[in-house]
Amino acid sequence: MEIIIEEIGRNKKLLARHKFLTNKVTLGRGYNNSVILSDPHICPEHLSIEFDGENWLVKDNNSINGSFLAESKQNADQHIIHSGDIIRLGKSFIRIILPNHPVESTVPFSFFEGLIDFLRKPLIIAFNIAFFTLIAGLMFYLNQPSDVNFTQVIVRAIGITLMFATWPVMIALISHFNKHEARIVTQLAVSFAFFNLMWFSDVFESIVAFNLSANWSLDNLIALVPIALAFLMIWLNCYIGFHMSKRKRTIIALSITTVLFGGGYMIQLSKQPDFSVLPNYDATIMNPVFKFAPSSSVDEFIEDTNRLFEKTAKEAQKNKE
Repeated sequence: MEIIIEEIGRNKKLLARHKFLTNKVTLGRGYNNSVILSDPHICPEHLSIEFDGENWLVKDNNSINGSFLAESKQNADQHIIHSGDIIRLGKSFIRIILPNHPVESTVPFSFFEGLIDFLRKPLIIAFNIAFFTLIAGLMFYLNQPSDVNFTQVIVRAIGITLMFATWPVMIALISHFNKHEARIVTQLAVSFAFFNLMWFSDVFESIVAFNLSANWSLDNLIALVPIALAFLMIWLNCYIGFHMSKRKRTIIALSITTVLFGGGYMIQLSKQPDFSVLPNYDATIMNPVFKFAPSSSVDEFIEDTNRLFEKTAKEAQKNKE
């Protein structure tokens, strides 16, 4: 008779799977068992699972810590097994599957799989990392108040790139430690593609802020673009590295995004200076080609202002009459 024994974690994550064609399966720390478990709270011959001709039965071999059904305190000894039953031995869990146990429907390849396959091509990865390094060096150069040499720019750009690379590497390590594939190359490919999109979103946000009033609602709407990109990147990181439901993946991505941007926003608020009646000087110079509409000259501005005052004066005179 066939039977499948799965070793699972506390969150029901599959750790190992064993299939037997026999009428008896033994479990324990002893090396003579069908399934050898390393949990020190399990006895050398902890329990056996036997087929009586009609049903599979659990038999606890007078173990010290006992055998129980799932998280409950119900003794598993002499329990008639149904496919999918979970038994707790010490601090370990096993799930018993019978051959006729239904399986979930096959998951078709999604749009994200095609996107990931495209981004993980060697040339695309090299381009994204090189482009990120170039932009990082350029931003460092433009933000320096004093002259810097080429070596300083290169060292700082590489340092920033390595710092940002710690994110996908960390996700890959967490995935590996949770018994999943690390897929570090894929994590690097997706992360740096989104890092570059965030550079573009910053440029676009600056262009919009330069051309529009700070109080206009679109200015705040554009500021949500990098937040949306960060959420999608983290969502894909979880999609690549972990087997979890869409709901759980969305909750994790949303939580991390909220912590990152919410924490940064709170830090920014705490650093804002007290109100000052003096105007703040901003020496930032932007290329006029960034403007959506051409600017007017000083003379044109004065003429437009005078016409506006004249129009206002005429309307005020009419109201008096």
